[in-house]
Amino acid sequence: MGRVLAIDFGKKRTGIAVTDELQIIASGLTTIDTNNLISFLKDYITKETVDLFLVGKPKQLNNTDSESEVLITPFLEKISKAIPNIPIKRIDERFTSKMAFQTMIDSGLNKKQRQNKALVDEISATIILQSYLYNK
Repeated sequence: MGRVLAIDFGKKRTGIAVTDELQIIASGLTTIDTNNLISFLKDYITKETVDLFLVGKPKQLNNTDSESEVLITPFLEKISKAIPNIPIKRIDERFTSKMAFQTMIDSGLNKKQRQNKALVDEISATIILQSYLYNK
């Protein structure tokens, strides 16, 4: 069995989380500059077996797509062409940034550490992945 790789796509930075090979445990992997995302993913799949890309789907409270979706759609087209053999699944990512920030508070991180937006993105990707694992 291969890993599931979760992507919390952002305009500047993208958080990445990944499961173990048995797809039981979700762990934050890294935060990457969005401009380097496709090359990072191509490189990663040469080292690890990935069964699925899980991409967050930003929704508003009324269940309509958020304005961020306009940025994600071109990325989905690029990744489908660049890595066509790995399926992509979308998952609702509402409130993941707030949950990530609360996780940082609960973990005892100080104010300066909580201002690390890259860490928020990585934790958000992990929350997206955990949500998928709980509901699969």
